[in-house]
Amino acid sequence: MSTTRKLRLGPLPKTESIKLAFVCQAGLKADLDRYAALHAQVYGESVDAVTLIPHMLEAFLAGDRGFKKGDTSKPVSQKQLQREATPL
Repeated sequence: MSTTRKLRLGPLPKTESIKLAFVCQAGLKADLDRYAALHAQVYGESVDAVTLIPHMLEAFLAGDRGFKKGDTSKPVSQKQLQREATPL
C-alpha cells in the first residue's frame, strides 16, 4: 500500500552499529511497534522497533537545541539542568 504520508523519521540509512540494551514500559514498546509498522507501510521496507530506536534517538538529539549548544567538555550542574528545562 503506497501513501504520500511523510514521517519525521525518514528512510533508514545503512550504518555500522554496536549492541545496546535498555528497558522500557510496555506502552512505549507498543507505540514503537506501531511506529515501526507505519514506517514500513510508508517506506515499503519492513523494519522493527529495535532497528528504529537508534535513528529516533539520533533525530531527537539532532533537534535538541539545548544539547547542541551545550559544551560537553564542562560538567553541567543540576541547577543548570533545571534552569534550562524550565519553560519561559
